[in-house]
Amino acid sequence: MSLALKHQAGLAFLHSHPAPGWQGMSRDDISAEEMLASRAKAATGLPLLGLTLGTDGAWSARFWNKVAPRTYQRNWCSTVRVVGESFRITYNDLLVPKFNFKEELSRTVSAWGEKEQHQLMRLKIGIVGAGSVGSIIAESLARIGISHIKLIDFDSVEKVNLDRILHTRHLDAVLQRAKVEVLARELKKSATARPFTVDPLEYSISEEEGFRAALDCDVLFSCVDRPWARNILNFAAYSHLIPVIDGGIRTESKKSGNGLLRADWRSHVVGPSRICLECLGQYKSEDVSTERDGYFDDPKYIEGLPKSHFIKHNENVFAFSLSVAALEIQQFLALCLTMPGETIRKPQLYHFVNDQTVFDERTCNPNCIFPAWTALGDHAPITITGKHNIAAEARLKRAQYQKSLRYWVARLIGR
Repeated sequence: MSLALKHQAGLAFLHSHPAPGWQGMSRDDISAEEMLASRAKAATGLPLLGLTLGTDGAWSARFWNKVAPRTYQRNWCSTVRVVGESFRITYNDLLVPKFNFKEELSRTVSAWGEKEQHQLMRLKIGIVGAGSVGSIIAESLARIGISHIKLIDFDSVEKVNLDRILHTRHLDAVLQRAKVEVLARELKKSATARPFTVDPLEYSISEEEGFRAALDCDVLFSCVDRPWARNILNFAAYSHLIPVIDGGIRTESKKSGNGLLRADWRSHVVGPSRICLECLGQYKSEDVSTERDGYFDDPKYIEGLPKSHFIKHNENVFAFSLSVAALEIQQFLALCLTMPGETIRKPQLYHFVNDQTVFDERTCNPNCIFPAWTALGDHAPITITGKHNIAAEARLKRAQYQKSLRYWVARLIGR
């Protein structure tokens, strides 16, 4: 208890049962945890967490919340997630029931079996960025049976998006629809899980609302190209123990403008026991500060940057985005499916021009701060989110346009 007080943490009581799967509780179990619940609450101010390990590695869990003087109520958790070199999740079947497979999923189930499909379908997955890569990943997840997807992106569809964002149409750009709105509309048509839930969230991950929505996920896909967003996802992977699957594209044309000099794309999983995004070189900490101060949205500032600066790149060609999305889906499946050898899928870098795949063997730098924040959650000594002016302006612009559109439609029909 002294250790818990020192770290402002709660207490967990762990024991094992000689049976597989999610475990119930005997009378002795209940009595023991009820007794410990009052002591844990008195010492730490937090509810006791009870955990039971089954013979197959499955964990079950419950919190004991104080509901009256000397009275504690057991509240079962719906899932328990184990994160590190491997990723395993145990479901409370009473709170998160298994799905009945439809004919549409017969080929998918035949690939890895019913047990693995039940695990996949009940995951709650967040996709941060509904652009070219994010839209393809979302479509893939909906078709393999994922039942709950959160889409986090503040931006609107523009005409320049139509050559690379899946499902966008000319009318979506004309009507300035939110990217998440358009994608959610189409995912409902593609989804093979029944019931299926998709949450279109018109926020940046850099805003508190978007960040909190992301924390309510089992796995996050990083489909962003800005340093602040990547820094936040990096933070979530370590401090909140949510695996983040990230990818990126880098292209360079010949100086003449005719022909491709290089095209590289990569994918990787971020979290404890794995290299973080900053150490992998996916962003620089100084660029996070620059973006938070608003400079990357200042045309005059951008004009003064060299042509090679990432902010001036326009690399999301649909064909390349398709490849990145495929690699991220492969990383996701390798993370979630039980496969022989339990091998950790290393970060992959693919060079398109010379058709070469390189696997990154690096680990985090010795002075990297993110491993030290592992599992600290909201106790981590950092404020990661903030005001995002461009996101707020995008929402306001859409709202004003929709209001104006409704007005003129009403005028045209004579109301």
